[in-house]
Amino acid sequence: MAKMLTAHGRHLGRCVVQQTAGLGRGAAMCRLHSSPVWCSTFDVKSDDYQYIHKSKIPTMHFQKSLLRLPIPALDKTCERYLRSQKVILSSEEYQRTEKFVTQFKEGIGATLQFQLKDIDKANKHTSYICGPWFDMYLSDRVPVVLNYNPFLAFHPEERPGLSDPVIRVTNTLVSSLRFMRSLRDSVLEPVVYHLNPAKSDTPMFRKIVRWTPSAISSYAAYAQKAFPLDMSQFGNMFNSTRIPKLGKDVLRTYPKARHMLIMKNGHFYVFDVLDKDGNILSPEHIHACVSYIYNDQTPPAKRSIAIFTTENRDTWAKCRDELVEAGNEAALDVLDAAAFNIVFDEAILGDDPIKTYHTFLHGDGNNRWFDKSFSLICTADSQLALNFEHGWGDGVAVMNYFTEITKDLANRPSINSDSRPAPIDASKLVRRLEFTLTPSLEAAIDKAHQSYEANTSALKCDVLEPQFFGKKLCKKNKLSPDALMQLGLQAAYYLQNGETVPTYESCSTAAFKHGRTETVRPATLETQAFCKAITQAQLPSHSELKKLMMECSKMHGNLTKEAAMGPRF
Repeated sequence: MAKMLTAHGRHLGRCVVQQTAGLGRGAAMCRLHSSPVWCSTFDVKSDDYQYIHKSKIPTMHFQKSLLRLPIPALDKTCERYLRSQKVILSSEEYQRTEKFVTQFKEGIGATLQFQLKDIDKANKHTSYICGPWFDMYLSDRVPVVLNYNPFLAFHPEERPGLSDPVIRVTNTLVSSLRFMRSLRDSVLEPVVYHLNPAKSDTPMFRKIVRWTPSAISSYAAYAQKAFPLDMSQFGNMFNSTRIPKLGKDVLRTYPKARHMLIMKNGHFYVFDVLDKDGNILSPEHIHACVSYIYNDQTPPAKRSIAIFTTENRDTWAKCRDELVEAGNEAALDVLDAAAFNIVFDEAILGDDPIKTYHTFLHGDGNNRWFDKSFSLICTADSQLALNFEHGWGDGVAVMNYFTEITKDLANRPSINSDSRPAPIDASKLVRRLEFTLTPSLEAAIDKAHQSYEANTSALKCDVLEPQFFGKKLCKKNKLSPDALMQLGLQAAYYLQNGETVPTYESCSTAAFKHGRTETVRPATLETQAFCKAITQAQLPSHSELKKLMMECSKMHGNLTKEAAMGPRF
């Protein structure tokens, strides 16, 4: 199922960047309009410009000492499986399932458990699920779009002088490069979940763990009820692409590449954003290149190879081989090596959530490169979202990037509408990639468009936005908002179809080394009891319904904790 997460960040004042006389090129200052305080000046060579922040704790400080993902006892695995089945099976079906589970547990299951433990012992550098998880993502042959790639939408940019698409893209690009440099130079703050932030998210905590040897640093954090999260996926975030291959794709990274990819009207544009020493170029320089691309009048591509990334993976692998044979290998390498992708989309979304969903989840397929680790999509009315390929990583890495650049954009955007691009000839710095297409490839593009139209037109979505309650009310009444959401899905299906449906919810296991996600099964006997209660001729009292909801919330919370701590089936 496609996933959508929307960030509702708080605006930290109206911030406008102004070029100031006497500072020279590469220096700027900004004023928060809600405050008379001026931001400090920066130089493009300074750490203040080059980094999103400078952590006192090295980025991968905890990685070596993270706990390993535990293998659950076979008895517990079977118990959890049966618990998930009881709510969706008839009595006869459940009894038959119980019999099969007993046979499995006493036979081949015990053998497989023994083999799994042996494999785990021989690979202490990783988790037992990491390899199979990558295999699962990269071996699946269905298209990544609709099936895997999710998106996250940024809050609309409403501050004066910052909402133009070129301005917003330039600022977001600079903040993203700051994040990338911070990661590469090991000054990005490690991702830590603080159970009690008031006690552990402090300078003293950072000082203690900083001087604790990395071999035991995670344990020092655990003692403070702080839980470092796995950051192994961050290495595939930038200059990374999923490459289609027959049978199983590969992830390829190009850490030495210095260029950026921008798409517009089905065309691919590349330009350098780092100098030869790996420093981020000035915002005025980047502004000039982005503006040049945005204003380029090249007609939309009649046939763009971008549509191939929406295809069945084996079909795309064959087409890529044909592209290489036709002399396009160098251009493909440049595309794949880019830091990440930015898309200028001509859609105007306004306040239409349905159009927003379709645009950011899939678009028309002609102006996306869904294989890139992630793409930032900016519409004509400056709405912005992040669409990412799921094979390389999960929510922890992406959400950390999303959160950090959102804060950076709120506090120190690099340019505004009064800023002027650098006086450079951007036409000599920006290159539009050209691809040679054979008649066979042209036919494949046309066919891919037909398949894509059929698949995307079949996707229907709508929005339900409750106006009378939300997360705060749920928490005030000690009810899990997530549990209530899952209960709503169960109740809706039960009211329509008269039966319980098995559902799937992901839960991160990033508290463990090379953890990925675990499955929460929200369909429980408790949710079923609630659904049956609301379909009775005589409805229960409010207090009875609240009790049933609380029981659902408690069970869902237990399942989530179980999943987050590693046991799976």
